[in-house]
Amino acid sequence: MPDDSPSLPARLYLLAWDTTRRRLVCDSRLDHLVRAGALVELAGRGLLVDVAGVVTPSDLDARSGDPVLDGLLELVMESLPRSWASWVTRYARFTLDDVRAQLAAAGFLRAESRRVLGLFRSPEYELERTQAVETLQRQARQALTGPVSVTQVSERDVALLALAAEAGLRTVVSPADGARYRERIEALAERGSGAAPALEGVLQGVRGAVSGPGAAAPPTGARGCG
Repeated sequence: MPDDSPSLPARLYLLAWDTTRRRLVCDSRLDHLVRAGALVELAGRGLLVDVAGVVTPSDLDARSGDPVLDGLLELVMESLPRSWASWVTRYARFTLDDVRAQLAAAGFLRAESRRVLGLFRSPEYELERTQAVETLQRQARQALTGPVSVTQVSERDVALLALAAEAGLRTVVSPADGARYRERIEALAERGSGAAPALEGVLQGVRGAVSGPGAAAPPTGARGCG
């Protein structure tokens, strides 16, 4: 993975770091957000397509060259047909673990081993490239606040902002931002969903994962990763 162009799931994971406190702000639902990013990335590359709301590989022999994305692509190929929203949560931890390992190999994270229940060793990750993450956060906020129009924001940034806002990722879209830029966020989500049917289904999955069964959805930017 080139240092200057992390994939969408990797960017979402990095954006979830509070670089001042050096901790994740979205730990409990981060696997769902990262999985959502991987689905949208695969759809954007044309490797997953929407067929009547069902996630469908476009070519059983095609691969992205990114081990994280290809791991999810193979999982979709080997599983029963499912909706985009269903894939946001199903085995989402696998994608999160793969992203963390990938970012550690690229030098963004430092992996440290710790014992679980005194028996099993499990990796624990610390942020290593703080400045690079702060640059990603600054770029994301520029796409959120302008001055460029919604139509000039890249499709990748449209998807990133729509997912971050839906999950309430406050390092990108704070509760105050959710209120102040509500119309712009809605316009970005509408543009993204119109151009890529996969995004709407994925956003529904994030919405359900964050709110939980039967829960009322709080305002954009105020849920999930506070």
